[in-house]
Amino acid sequence: MTSTQAPQPDERGPGALRYLLAALPLLIFAALALIFWSQLNSGKDISEIPSALIGTKAPKLDLPPLEGAMSPSGQPMPALTDAALKGRLTLVNVWASWCVPCRQEHPIILELSKDPRLTVVGINYKDRNDNALRFLGELGNPFAAIGTDPNGKAAIDWGVYGIPESFLVGADGTILYKRAGPFDEQTLKEGLMPAIEKALAGS
Repeated sequence: MTSTQAPQPDERGPGALRYLLAALPLLIFAALALIFWSQLNSGKDISEIPSALIGTKAPKLDLPPLEGAMSPSGQPMPALTDAALKGRLTLVNVWASWCVPCRQEHPIILELSKDPRLTVVGINYKDRNDNALRFLGELGNPFAAIGTDPNGKAAIDWGVYGIPESFLVGADGTILYKRAGPFDEQTLKEGLMPAIEKALAGS
């Protein structure tokens, strides 16, 4: 009389699943590393960080003035409010006296302030009032209005990653372009200037 054995459970399935789960973190890491490597070798400027705000209305501005800052006419520098941007093509530059790249790009911001097509305003980020005044006194004041952001709340609203950062805002209040990091001749030629020309052509 032959006896039949009950079928034994196949343990290969659960074992394979255990191996897969164990290897999953390594697979995720490898995928992220591949993405990072491809970005580094894509030839793109990684400082051109896309902003979710581009194409949307600029966040509200109601920042206090930089006390002691004077305009070229000798009047106290106005605060930075929505009125400073209304109806004008405006470059909003986020800067601080302690920011070394801000110092490097400042001559370019000064030159941009001389462009009659453009109004340049500044958000002074997490800075000391006296240091900010000294910075402007030494390097020049390109701004038509300055707002102070001592706790960084406005910068958060604008989606600032680090400074300097600049935003081109259309006359209707729409954010048209963002630059993360300091401007140089290449980013002016390939980024900001075409954005200005496109905005003016559209208006």
